[in-house]
Amino acid sequence: MEFLVEIEVRLPVDLDESRRAALLQDEFERGAALAGAGILRAIWRVPGRLANKAIWTAADATELHTALASLPLWRYMEVAVTPLAQHPLSESCPGLAPAGEGCRLAGD
Repeated sequence: MEFLVEIEVRLPVDLDESRRAALLQDEFERGAALAGAGILRAIWRVPGRLANKAIWTAADATELHTALASLPLWRYMEVAVTPLAQHPLSESCPGLAPAGEGCRLAGD
């Protein structure tokens, strides 16, 4: 099942800079692992904000929740999830890699 996931991160203003940098690095690494596993299929940054919109694949909403909650920034996130259904034109529209292939990271 595919989901459109919209994430806004709201870090505390008094968060220590070294802790902030470590959290962001850990988030990147966990995101890369989820992409490599084919769970995070595509992602776009929202300019000017610590936010993104992404396509995630999971068997169901519970599995998606488990994946999202595994992110190091989870407790600082506002998350909106929209389940997606197949559209009749989707087979003729190029774009995302097939389900299970995940994102292609630099150097892959």
